[in-house]
Amino acid sequence: MIGDLERSPRGAAMRFSVDGWDPTYGMSLELEEQLGESTARVEPDVELPADQWRAVDPDPGLVLPPALLFVDGVRRVEARVWIDEALPVRGGPAGGGPATDASAALCASYAAGVVCCCQQQAHVILVEARRGLFTVARHASDIVTWAGEYTAYRTAPDPATPMSVTLSQALQRRLGEVEVTTAVAARAALAGHGVPPDSDLLIIDGPLRGRQHLPRALGYIKSHRATYLPPGLNALVGALRPGQRTPVFLMGTSWDRHTWYLRLPGGTGAPWAGVVRIECSADLKPGEAIELAALSQRCLGRFASAAYKDSRAPQNLYPIAGLERELRRRLGDPRVLYRALRQSAQAG
Repeated sequence: MIGDLERSPRGAAMRFSVDGWDPTYGMSLELEEQLGESTARVEPDVELPADQWRAVDPDPGLVLPPALLFVDGVRRVEARVWIDEALPVRGGPAGGGPATDASAALCASYAAGVVCCCQQQAHVILVEARRGLFTVARHASDIVTWAGEYTAYRTAPDPATPMSVTLSQALQRRLGEVEVTTAVAARAALAGHGVPPDSDLLIIDGPLRGRQHLPRALGYIKSHRATYLPPGLNALVGALRPGQRTPVFLMGTSWDRHTWYLRLPGGTGAPWAGVVRIECSADLKPGEAIELAALSQRCLGRFASAAYKDSRAPQNLYPIAGLERELRRRLGDPRVLYRALRQSAQAG
């Protein structure tokens, strides 16, 4: 069992078919998407009392960590498949009868890696690439093709959640677990880089949820789907100058974290252009969270991307953008993988 994902045992080959539509456009039988809404609990008085909130300038005298580790992961659905649910044939093998129903599943590739920025250079120190079959079908087994093997992971269906969301969440959880494994292994690999123990800073692209236990770790959120601060405090975000941040505040939804907003250099004149939100563990003492916030001001701005190089500038930091390209390259050619899946399905 991995989280709530259950590794399917190896066994007899299952019968499946590949949906003929391009997976980037969904399925020919659309599965309704559902986006959940959450209400955040905000405690603004971590660094400054709410009635004293102001923009916080960077501290030029702050000692910077000797190494920054940028962690990112990518995922790609190679095909949406249907796993046959067959009636048993008397005297024959289980599942050998005609299909009476089919269960939707995802065949996906995913990868996580780490870029280390130290000694005035950046280099990839670790990449882990995997393939998986994500399904709720109880009898699912690995799919083996000449282009790679898709390890079967079962997840429990939720009547209140559309199937497409259930499968996508299962894939995302598995990717998150690989990101954690990769980050821990990358830190162990720093021993040969001349970096003192416990002196690096880990920046994870995306929310910190599920990774809060990692020491000296920040979650880096590039886009915004909601405003969490009350209007009086939220107005400060749009007034930030490049390099400035809001005071640290505590936020709780389904999980708690310290967080703050930071404006990167290079944004347009729009109120939230170049603004990112950064998270650290709620288990840290206020002083420790404030120290990490100050480090984020000094460390991240120098990696902000330029608009002529990246359409997601300046939020898509150069080390993260370069790592994403390398990870997608490691996933392989999607056309080759799709063809291999179709051939495996026809052979079965």
